Amino acid sequence: MVVPVIDFSKLDGAERAETMAQIANGCEEWGFFQLVNHGIPLELLERVKKVCSECYRLRESGFKSSEPVRTLDALVEAERRGEAVAAVDDMDWEDIFYIHDGSQWPSNPPEFKETMREYRAELRKLAERVMEAMDENLGLDKGAIKSAFSGEGRHKPFFGTKVSHYPPCPRPDLITGLRAHTDAGGVILLFQDDQVGGLEVLKDGQWTDVQPLAGAIVVNTGDQIEVLSGGRYRSAWHRVLPMRDGNRRSIASFYNPANEATISPAVAAGSGGEAYPKYVFGDYMDVYAKQKFQAKEPRFEAVKAPKSSPAA
Repeated sequence: MVVPVIDFSKLDGAERAETMAQIANGCEEWGFFQLVNHGIPLELLERVKKVCSECYRLRESGFKSSEPVRTLDALVEAERRGEAVAAVDDMDWEDIFYIHDGSQWPSNPPEFKETMREYRAELRKLAERVMEAMDENLGLDKGAIKSAFSGEGRHKPFFGTKVSHYPPCPRPDLITGLRAHTDAGGVILLFQDDQVGGLEVLKDGQWTDVQPLAGAIVVNTGDQIEVLSGGRYRSAWHRVLPMRDGNRRSIASFYNPANEATISPAVAAGSGGEAYPKYVFGDYMDVYAKQKFQAKEPRFEAVKAPKSSPAA
């Protein structure tokens, strides 16, 4: 099985219908697909790679003294003493930081802020084009998903970026790069390493590689798209395996509802839409923060009874 690769430039040409069908298949059957010819200049992507790699170089010493490294070192030392050891299941072998419009951004390297602002602006536009394709495939009005995420225009959808590196791991049998989970939010756009793999998606009970592809943007659907689509689109379980060789770079951007936005099914696929509650997204995030690596169905159940008055 291969994660679908879609030529996004064909959305505006004679092959539009076929491209829309490919996007629908990616959303319905996988929850993951890759976009090529997506309109983001490859020169900009090269600059993003450069500044993010340089950022990690400046942070590397911090990772080497981090809890995952100390924990793994202790396990290896215990093993050398002949003690039985078990794999770590409550932490990840990754170095991460987050940026969004209201956060503090790294000041080094000097080109980081300008490059990432430019990249995020392009990516936000791409996310909205992808959502409009989803709108059309779901039979919704153009802009319906964006409108839901903004509380019908009352609030600004959240757009955040997670910059991750997964350094070489000497014992990948004892720790995970990133534990299996579904994403809480809406549409996730990932610029992943084109040399070092490790990202896997769960498809029909099997873990399948999301193959590195130079210049591609990986798209996956989060829990809120599953709800809005009445279950027609599913948020997919995915994980990152640690690698002995290679430092995997991963830049994931999340186009999410505003915390104040009310989310509920906009599509009833048979009786599927009835399985999902109506809730305020901020309440869902409160639950997700405690249950990220657990099944998503109890999260939906937990927000059925409203804990705060809808503000959107």
